[in-house]
Amino acid sequence: MTKWIKDGSISVDGRTQKPNHKLSGGELVEIDGTFQPKQDWDTAAEIPIHIVFEDEDLLVVNKPAGLVVHPGAATVAPTLANGLLAVRPALSALPRAGIVHRLDKDTTGLMVVAATELARVRLIAALALRAVSRSYVAVVEGNLTQTREIDLPLGRSPRDRTRQTVRVDGREAVTLLTPIERFRVHTLVRAQLRTGRTHQIRVHAARVGLPLVGDLKYGAKRRIPPSASDEVSETLRKFQRQALHANQLAFDHPRSKQLMSFEVPMPEDLDSLIDVLRRDADEFL
Repeated sequence: MTKWIKDGSISVDGRTQKPNHKLSGGELVEIDGTFQPKQDWDTAAEIPIHIVFEDEDLLVVNKPAGLVVHPGAATVAPTLANGLLAVRPALSALPRAGIVHRLDKDTTGLMVVAATELARVRLIAALALRAVSRSYVAVVEGNLTQTREIDLPLGRSPRDRTRQTVRVDGREAVTLLTPIERFRVHTLVRAQLRTGRTHQIRVHAARVGLPLVGDLKYGAKRRIPPSASDEVSETLRKFQRQALHANQLAFDHPRSKQLMSFEVPMPEDLDSLIDVLRRDADEFL
């Protein structure tokens, strides 16, 4: 708006005015400007996308860290949605380029994308009915000794709109955390979603004292085991994203109703982190 005022695209009663001009009421304000939306859903972008499976109705992709799923107000770089348009141009005919669920920018792993309207409608319905199984692996700070169900409602933080928080008036959110392997002051866990809220695993894990390694947004402290080697200390300090990976995904095919089940291995950075923590734990047995 200020730009339009400065370049003369806004007039008051037929005359251009300075940005600090005060209106008294009753004036005729005319705007001759062009609004440029920040959210670009239409431009295809040639970016590497690992497609695990595809057919006429859907694509299953393994999203890398650092890739935003879809355009937003603050998004500058091409997103997964823009990359999908280059792979399957027909997705431009679908709302949100067929994207029916999302992963955070720095979370890796499996996503299903609709490629037809039938698939889009049925996958959205399956997600709403909790008929899509999603399982994650994560490395958390702290020791988890037994399976823990976290049932805490979530909503947007009133202090920071980029964060989610536990709120009495929030939406139902249930996460199941199960220990896979314990290290000295960290645990490799399996996280299963009963619901699908924004930042759900990250907020729930942090709330029970188990923030994800690297997740400074939600309370990670870059915790270092006592007397750790330089390799361990450096690996933990330099891990720059939340240690979270969507490794398993299962759902009924929207057209054939056949059960579709997928699993992808750990990304290299998470695999290296686990290896370093495992060797550290073995050294202090």
